[in-house]
Amino acid sequence: MKILVVENYPNSPLGNVGEALAERDVQLDTVIAHGGQPIPDGPNGYDGLIMLGGAQSALDDDDYPFLPALARLTRAFGDSGRAVLGICLGSQIIARAYNGGNVLDRPLEFGYRPVFPLPEAAEDPVLSVLTGPSPTFHWHKDTVTLPPGAVRLAESEMTANQAWRIGNNVYASQFHFEASAAVVGDWSVQARDHILEHAPEWPDMLPLALEKNAGPADRLGLELGRRWVTLAQELRGNRRD
Repeated sequence: MKILVVENYPNSPLGNVGEALAERDVQLDTVIAHGGQPIPDGPNGYDGLIMLGGAQSALDDDDYPFLPALARLTRAFGDSGRAVLGICLGSQIIARAYNGGNVLDRPLEFGYRPVFPLPEAAEDPVLSVLTGPSPTFHWHKDTVTLPPGAVRLAESEMTANQAWRIGNNVYASQFHFEASAAVVGDWSVQARDHILEHAPEWPDMLPLALEKNAGPADRLGLELGRRWVTLAQELRGNRRD
């Protein structure tokens, strides 16, 4: 199985999702879109698409001119029946691709905070792992209004559309379930100056936040990654292209 990974912003590792992919020996083709690598024309040759996060908005075409092409590619993957996963900015690109709305510059949701499953998550092949409130890492201001026909799966106190699905193959997660403890620690160092502008208490909070939340957050993130990989494999087996 071969998955296309699109990196929209520097220092955006796969983290927990990468571990789940490695467990199944999935072949990855990573496009560094923020570095100028071209977006593929279509989904042929791939079995799924993962789009990672970034500080820009999903509408920031002037500074990130690859975004329109990525939105078109997202729609092509989804409409072909292949598995799609968008995390943070990636979820907002899914909304753009499927005629949802992009809501910009809301109050910051940052750090380990709980997400809550909605009733529809109980029967979902991916999100059913979220059986109750669970801590996970957040870092965003922007959010979305759902595309027509999308199914809400999880929410948080600040954000109604934390996880949602289109059809049986396109998954969007506003929360950073890929962000392992190691990733959170690295982000806290690499983006320290930026974080201090918006969450000046974070450096002092970080050790306790990791001690309290990283274990359950990483377990959730790894299991969500595993279930998405399983879904991608099942969809691959069902395709006739």
